Amino acid sequence: MESVKVEKLMINYKTLEKFKHFKEYGNQELSMLEDLENNMIENQNDSPFYGIYVGDSLIARMSLYKVKKKYDFYFEPPQDYLTLWKLEILPEYQGKGYGKVLVNFAKSYQLPIKTNPRINSHGFWEKMGFQKAHYEMERDLGENPLIWMPEGVKEQESSN
Repeated sequence: MESVKVEKLMINYKTLEKFKHFKEYGNQELSMLEDLENNMIENQNDSPFYGIYVGDSLIARMSLYKVKKKYDFYFEPPQDYLTLWKLEILPEYQGKGYGKVLVNFAKSYQLPIKTNPRINSHGFWEKMGFQKAHYEMERDLGENPLIWMPEGVKEQESSN
């Protein structure tokens, strides 16, 4: 794979059109379209969206949100962390390393990361160094989060 660049996606109508291409593949639960519409301010710079282009085509995307330290119920010591949402690669580009590039981009911030994986994606996340968080009913609300921790960070001990 030649040099692949992760780009911050602007929140604008051009990006909205590119996101519609992803929705056509039936990934309703991953649709970033609603997020984009909810955040729509022309060319807003504080976009949580990142993507990879091949030519003019957006072929991979993710949402990356920073969570403030005061809401950290996962990591020790408590700190700001990232929530990685809606990682999606168009079908014809899957299995070619684009997901790994996006995850490594998120890891480059050197902050802990939490994600809620899609069904059948646990193997990918494990290869990327994520582990299952110890489940806490009140905190996780039916989700089964996976976490990645940079050096010097560990999972908070259960409050149960």
